[in-house]
Amino acid sequence: MTGTYEVVVIGGGYAGVMAANRLTRRDDVTVTLINPRPTFVHRVRLHQLVGGSHEAVVDYRKVLADGVRLTVDSVTRIDAAGRRVTPASGGTVGYDYLIYAVGSGSADQNVPGAAESAYPIAALEEAERLRPVVAAAPASAAVTVVGAGPAGIETAAELAEAGRTVTLVCGGVLGPYLHARGRRSVAERLAALGVTVLDGPDTQVTAVTRDSVRLADGRELPSAVTVWTAGFGVPDLAARSGLSTDAVGRLRTDETLTSVDDPRIVAAGDCAAPSDLPLRMSCQAAMPLGARAADTVLSRIAGERPAPLEQGFGAQCISLGRRAGIFQFADTSDVAVWLHIDGRPGAKVKELVCQGIVRHLADEAHKPGAYRLHRAPGTARSRQLLRGGRAEAPAVAEGAA
Repeated sequence: MTGTYEVVVIGGGYAGVMAANRLTRRDDVTVTLINPRPTFVHRVRLHQLVGGSHEAVVDYRKVLADGVRLTVDSVTRIDAAGRRVTPASGGTVGYDYLIYAVGSGSADQNVPGAAESAYPIAALEEAERLRPVVAAAPASAAVTVVGAGPAGIETAAELAEAGRTVTLVCGGVLGPYLHARGRRSVAERLAALGVTVLDGPDTQVTAVTRDSVRLADGRELPSAVTVWTAGFGVPDLAARSGLSTDAVGRLRTDETLTSVDDPRIVAAGDCAAPSDLPLRMSCQAAMPLGARAADTVLSRIAGERPAPLEQGFGAQCISLGRRAGIFQFADTSDVAVWLHIDGRPGAKVKELVCQGIVRHLADEAHKPGAYRLHRAPGTARSRQLLRGGRAEAPAVAEGAA
């Protein structure tokens, strides 16, 4: 191929923005980013939006390279054979390469009554819908947060620190990713904030009504506001377009993040399933995956063999209100270790991480190719492939930084 290469990126989250910015390294690449919102959603701050301490959005001009064409729209179909996508507004957009970075959202709420009476917060619009509901509820009103991953823990702590009466229903273990020492620290902080934590197998939610939550052990909890953070799902665009997906709906790829169906389609972020061993849904994985996806496309344009995915993890950070947090260290295979930073230092580290996310994206926008964190030591991913998965890692995907 010669001339200008048209690359379309679907999704303007952490992975999509990183990929779009990085693609501008070549002057002969035209990049179109298609995203349904005109502003960048800083998703790891959505619990702060609900609590009223942050708006959780950033102007795209701060994080997106000038050379990227932003199209505010949704994609309804990918025509892989014709190399074009169909926006919701009509017409088609052609491409030479496509980066599929549609992200993730709230999982389907199959618990009776949850879809009608509970409030998910995995998307900006969901958090914006919940914020006035919380604000309008009396201070003494019972608030129940369902799900004890990072999103649930952060939301429970944020609302409790604001004076709300909060119950956190774990449906299992509190913070399943955390090391036992880190879990104790989180439990102590939640207790200090007045959060009632219900954990164990009998705390699975079996039904939700307008003013209550029913548990597997028969208990019925009063709940004026029920927040649902139990699990994440991905858009079904790939499946609807006839592309191969895993059981959750993530696009199946090889280790270069290239679709198993089409070498012109590359995936990044929460919606990618490389070798059917997807990484934990998180910002920490999304930005490196976005950089790697862009590198794969750039390598193919240059006629070079794309490098395989070599990505490890190092930690997970969770805010516990504005005055405390935890930075849980992990090995490169994403298994938590005993070491953690908690309390006020933990809060400061979490805030630095949240600020650093935007800074990394902005740096890549101004100097494409500057990001290097996707080049982690290769031993972690190699071990995962050899043993067929993360044997010790949590089975439930969690969306924290």
